[in-house]
Amino acid sequence: MTESGAHVGDGDVDTDVSTARAWLIAARPQTLPAAAAPVIVGTGVAYGDGVFALLPALAALLSAALIQIGTNFANDYYDGVRGADTDSREGFTRVTAGGLISPDRVKAAMWTTFAAAILVGSSLVYVGGAPILVIGLASVASGIAYTGGPYPLGYHGLGDVFVFVFFGLLAVTGTYYVQAAALVADPFPLMIPAGTVPVTAVVASLPIAALSTNILVVNNVRDREEDAQTGKHTVAVRFGYRFSRIQYVGLLGLAYLVPIWFAVVSETLWPLAPLVTVPLAYRVASTVVTETAGEKLNPALERTGQLLAAFAVLFALGVAVWPRCPRQTPTGRSSLAASHSHYPRHSGQPTVTWLNEAGF
Repeated sequence: MTESGAHVGDGDVDTDVSTARAWLIAARPQTLPAAAAPVIVGTGVAYGDGVFALLPALAALLSAALIQIGTNFANDYYDGVRGADTDSREGFTRVTAGGLISPDRVKAAMWTTFAAAILVGSSLVYVGGAPILVIGLASVASGIAYTGGPYPLGYHGLGDVFVFVFFGLLAVTGTYYVQAAALVADPFPLMIPAGTVPVTAVVASLPIAALSTNILVVNNVRDREEDAQTGKHTVAVRFGYRFSRIQYVGLLGLAYLVPIWFAVVSETLWPLAPLVTVPLAYRVASTVVTETAGEKLNPALERTGQLLAAFAVLFALGVAVWPRCPRQTPTGRSSLAASHSHYPRHSGQPTVTWLNEAGF
């Protein structure tokens, strides 16, 4: 969700950009940590619970990356054709508004990327069934509806909710779910099998949801004046700088409370590993609560993405190694992984099939 590419600002667009470079700008590879972070954390929790499955984890990572890139293309295209990206834009280059790539080609790239995400996600649907089908299609639809369609979410102050839910709650718990379902469930379950979405996976999703949303908060604080002029009613436009700054700090607080909860529950210090990122969080927050200019907030935007990536890796490592026991987590390793033999994939057949051996 962070923006990357050649910084323009103040209406300047560098038109001397190669086609390959223009597509790289449109894809915004610096946003990929926002796609990888929830998969990393969901996999860390799954590993700690003893339900790690490599191939579903990799498929979830690739699908998340493709949805992120598709959403980037969608934002570039729809903001460009709606006129939301103006000459006064303080962010990074947008290829549609900047004339670097034609709108039709950006739109085609959007649909192609989302189609690839659905194709990759089909393997996850086989494992996770109807729940993953619904989540996957909703993720693609929301990626388009963020700035496109008759009621674009980002234009009506709902972008924060979209990011919190899809890049946090659903992404982390969904990653855990497909790995746990690969271990204990028949192919294509119609409902969520018991024990495949434990409370720990839901709680672990909250820091990623919070920090991912903060990327959007910085973006919206930076673009508040332009968005107000172009009719893009973000949270920052609706409620002002003060509210968005409180929102940023509050979401940071939520992110750092969760590792403490895990440490208390597990009676170990391993989940506290993300606390080493507090100095970075403090420096970034100090900028966000005092600045409005793009030249200050663009670095803060990138550092918020870096904070998300570092937090995710450290948190995943912490929850992957924390000790579990029945008293602490009834749905953890001791109950799900140790008893998965009670959930055979096919009646009368061993639980460990060729699909399990492949990671699915």
